[in-house]
Amino acid sequence: MKRYSRYLPVIAFVLLGCTSLLAAENAKDEAIKQERMKFFGEWQVVALEIDGNQVKGEDVKKFKVVNGADGTWNITIEGEIKLQGTSEIDPSKEPKTVDLTVTEGETKGETMLGVYEFSDENNTRKVCFAKPGDKRPGEFSSPAGSGRMLAVLKRIKQ
Repeated sequence: MKRYSRYLPVIAFVLLGCTSLLAAENAKDEAIKQERMKFFGEWQVVALEIDGNQVKGEDVKKFKVVNGADGTWNITIEGEIKLQGTSEIDPSKEPKTVDLTVTEGETKGETMLGVYEFSDENNTRKVCFAKPGDKRPGEFSSPAGSGRMLAVLKRIKQ
């Protein structure tokens, strides 16, 4: 043991570093878990713009999103599930990021990269997604020719 004593400071540094990394990872996991609870529930789409084109009036009301506490989601149109999948979020980024992977539906296997924000005062969230294969948007916009989708959703129930 004596011959290893000169390495004790290095060993202590490595072990403390590992402990710090584990604590940071646990804190990140807890932050994600808390953020997921903000998504949890049923949401009505109240505004929708796709590639610079605003979806009008009654057509917007046909879209609903249901989010599970585990990151699962589905999109219904007039009550029929059209897409479902899983999500990964990172609330530590600015803007906050979300990746949606489609597990059921016509775009099965594709992943869309997006950004999101919540507004607690009116119980809404805003999301902006790039089309599959494009880089993540850095802002909440859907200009013509971008292929982006921008939506505002209002919570129906949790």
